[in-house]
Formats: sequence, C-alpha cells, structure tokens
Amino acid sequence: MKRISSAIALLLALAPTRAVYAHGVVGDYIFLEPLIAEDPTPANELDIVEPNWTKTSAGQTFSLGSSVEKVLAMDANEMPRFSVGVGSAWQYQSPKVGRHVSGFDDLDMFLKYAFLVVPEHEFLMGAMLDLQLPTGNPSVQTQNHTSLGPELVWEKGLGDLPNWPGLKYLRPFGLQGDFGYLPAINGHTSHLMFADQVVEYSLPYLSNSVKDIGLEWPLRNLFLFTEVNYSQLVAGPSGQTFPNLVATPGIAYVGYRFELSLGTQFPINNASVPGTHAAVIGLLDIFYDSIIPQGNWTLFGG
Repeated sequence: MKRISSAIALLLALAPTRAVYAHGVVGDYIFLEPLIAEDPTPANELDIVEPNWTKTSAGQTFSLGSSVEKVLAMDANEMPRFSVGVGSAWQYQSPKVGRHVSGFDDLDMFLKYAFLVVPEHEFLMGAMLDLQLPTGNPSVQTQNHTSLGPELVWEKGLGDLPNWPGLKYLRPFGLQGDFGYLPAINGHTSHLMFADQVVEYSLPYLSNSVKDIGLEWPLRNLFLFTEVNYSQLVAGPSGQTFPNLVATPGIAYVGYRFELSLGTQFPINNASVPGTHAAVIGLLDIFYDSIIPQGNWTLFGG
C-alpha cells in the first residue's frame, strides 16, 4: 500500500494541470460516497480513513480502512468515464473466547467504467471488475484465496420529476446501487454475491434546485441516507450461506473538497442479528483534485 500511494503521489506531482471538476456530478445532482455500497461515479478521491466498529455475538471488531481512486479517461463533456482504485484495511479482532488478533485485510483493486450517462435525467450506469488479493494477515483477512468478479453499478437522481407543489420536494431524492459476484479463482472456498441500494436526500439540491428554505451552513451541505446491504456466500463452508441483510442509515456532510459521513447498522433478517449487535461506521473522503490541481490529469479524453 505504501508503494502504491507513493507512486500515485509522484504521478500527481509530475502530471500537467487541468481544470477542477466536482465530485459525483451527474446532470444537476451531486451524489455522495456511500459507506458500504460502491460509488458508481468514477472520481479522483482518497478515502483517507474509514473507521468501523462492530459488536457481534462472538466479540468486537475494529477496522481502519483507506483507499484511493484515479480517473484515467473522460468524455468530450469532461465527464469522468473510467477509473482505477486500490484499498485495504487494518483490523483488530477481540473475540469473547480466544486470543486477540490484528493485521491487514485483503488488498482490493478495481476497474470502473461508466458506459451510460444521461445527464438530463441524472442517470449513470457502469460496470466494474473487482480483484481481491489475500496479501494481509491470514488470521483476519476475509479469505485466503484470490477472487475476481464483475459488478454492475448505477445511480439516478429524481430531479426530472415535475416541479409541482408537494411533488417537487421529492426531487432531492437520489438512488445508488450495485450488484456483484466475486468468486474465488483458486482453491475451494467461498464465492461471494452482494447487492446494495442507497436512498439519499440532498439538502444542497433542495436549496439550490427546488426551493431555498433558508438553511445555513452546515445544514445546507447535509445528505440524509439509508443503505440496504445484502451479502451471501453462495458456495462455501456449511452454515455460512444464509443471506445477510442489514440497514445502514446515516448522515453525510458533502463539501467541495471533502465528505464526512457517519452511520450505524441494524439487522433486517435473523441471519444478520449475531453479526450486528451494534455498529458505528465513518468515512472521511478527500476529493484531492480540488486541492491538488495536478490530480486532474487523464490518459484519454477531456
């Protein structure tokens, strides 16, 4: 991770400067970076810290994650279309029975391509290729085999609803989602299927595009959101193939240079209760192209 981060920093410093563009913009809607779900929009961003504390029936787990994403291609309208990213997390597991363990989790790498963008309808659909490498501590990492699989991502703002009395207050709603399958490509182990759906309400969109109701900073920059997160081992050890369904409500401050989010999790089905007694999830996401203009370089387009 240190070598990757150093290489990216060097590329940012040496690359030519481009105009800064906003994060997560499709049409007039600015989408947030979700806590669990994948962000569908290719972006120049650094998830500088992602703290996560979870209390389960077996004990407690604390993790600190970090990831970086770089846009490599833009279309003629300077809409980001293709990006690459890498991330990992450090974990500390404190079980009720047994010794405490700590170390780095798997190394996650991805390619993201937004193949359909309709700005007038605030709609984007994309595809991803996820690669998970077991480079961390075998005692804490998700699995000990390499996994590679596809993911479909999408987002839609409701700003194209009629600006009628009452109905217009639905226009700040936005939807983000993903569906993916991550099979192991060596060894006999788990094959993960997952899906996430985010419903968010943008107070910035309410103030700027619907009606200014007098919100001042920082309320004017807040998003209210709820994620529904599903995951399931569709092949693997007995007893680990039940679907896991949780709700992740939260609040996010989204500025021009960063996003700060905080949320929690609640179990939706019985299978998720043992693993979700309590949870606190956070995110500090830096939009580094708004701070370091050299970070806006691309290989194609723009």
